[in-house]
Amino acid sequence: MTTTRRRGSTAVAVLVAGTFFMELLDGTILATAAPAMGRDLGVDSAAIGVAITAYLVTLAVFIPVSGWLTDRVGSRTVFAGAIALFTVASALCAASTGLVELTAWRILQGLGGALMVPVGRLVVLRSAGREQLVTAIAILTWPALAAPIIAPFVGGVLVDTLSWHWIFLVNIPLGIIAFVAALVLVPQERAPQRVPFDWRGSLLACLGLGSLVVMASLLALDEIPLVAVVVSGVVGAVCCWLAVRHFRRAPHPIMGLGSFRLETFRVSHAGGSLFRLAVSAVPFVLPLLFQDAWGWSAVLAGSAVLWVFVGNLGIKPMTTPFLRWFGYRPVIVVSSAIAALSVVAMVFLTEDTPFWLLAVLLVVSGAARSVGFTAYNTIAFADVEQADMTPANTLSSTLQQVAAGFGVAVAAVAIRAAAGLGGTGPYDVAFWVIAVLLVVACVEGVLMSRTAGDTVRPARRVRAAAR
Repeated sequence: MTTTRRRGSTAVAVLVAGTFFMELLDGTILATAAPAMGRDLGVDSAAIGVAITAYLVTLAVFIPVSGWLTDRVGSRTVFAGAIALFTVASALCAASTGLVELTAWRILQGLGGALMVPVGRLVVLRSAGREQLVTAIAILTWPALAAPIIAPFVGGVLVDTLSWHWIFLVNIPLGIIAFVAALVLVPQERAPQRVPFDWRGSLLACLGLGSLVVMASLLALDEIPLVAVVVSGVVGAVCCWLAVRHFRRAPHPIMGLGSFRLETFRVSHAGGSLFRLAVSAVPFVLPLLFQDAWGWSAVLAGSAVLWVFVGNLGIKPMTTPFLRWFGYRPVIVVSSAIAALSVVAMVFLTEDTPFWLLAVLLVVSGAARSVGFTAYNTIAFADVEQADMTPANTLSSTLQQVAAGFGVAVAAVAIRAAAGLGGTGPYDVAFWVIAVLLVVACVEGVLMSRTAGDTVRPARRVRAAAR
């Protein structure tokens, strides 16, 4: 029975990881295809940013609704329906003949992604249980590590060899396979008690998160519209503050904040958010350094960044043994420290740096971000009870989406603020900012209790079984 459950939870985790990869890839791959899409649609390539922003805003806005909808309708129905919606929207994006049409279908695609990933992860968390949590989260982590790194390379290859339409068309066969697999593998689970929909909380969360993501997207533009940034920032901050007040008082909030009482959840979404923000910024800064400062081609720059992915994959089999041998606190501290040091080392890179040395540095950086991602994501649910898993997962998914979205914005602002330095100066400043964020995450790891996460630590499970 245990073996059957383990295989079932692993199969579901692999399925959800695949859909997660699709969602993340489509959030980043458009940047590479923007020039070709602009020429074909008759607009400036910068205007394609509207379609990118629309997708990211839709993701952030509708994630909070996913938990309530799953408890009301059922996990299999929502997950399979979200895959179908995402796949159909991908086909419609490929068939678009204008920017307005493309943006509309990207919003529909974002709606599918907003329901697909959080609901899929909730299914995994429920089916895995504490005994398989580390393995399941390790599987779910690789898309977040791989997609931002692979997207520029894959996008460039598809656009150069085929056309921009294929960045959406590749989702169709993958979506069909995932849809069938979801009907077979995913259990149909609903909440035993139906609660009313939190309209006020949903509206405040949608306005707040949507405005913050819009602000982050505007900050990443070449020319920042200051008025729009200030307005969206103020609206986002006020609405989020009002939403938090509402969630703390409402009997059935759309996002429960009770999980913040748990140290493990707080660590995963305080220092963990800084870690996610920082490591999301690195794949954005590196290609700019290689192309704008060193004069490399897009293909060469994208190929170089793939060494980060090599580090991600290479260290993956050792993640669980590390947690078994050392526990969460040392793993989080060491991975954050190594990630920070690797980013500091990037400051001293030059055009004359041997490529093998650059590759080694990127592999080490990728390994550190992989171990840190898995540790933070696993410890988040170490002490969450099954009855509280839906609100905890909804809150976690929302915070992770916002943190990842701000990674590019923080790096872009740092580069722009230091533009007057010339040469590699702006990118050096960005690397220093990223390193500081990682150091803060490392300090929080030092301050966490030694026993944090022991409830899901593999070694403790083995000792308990022996007794």
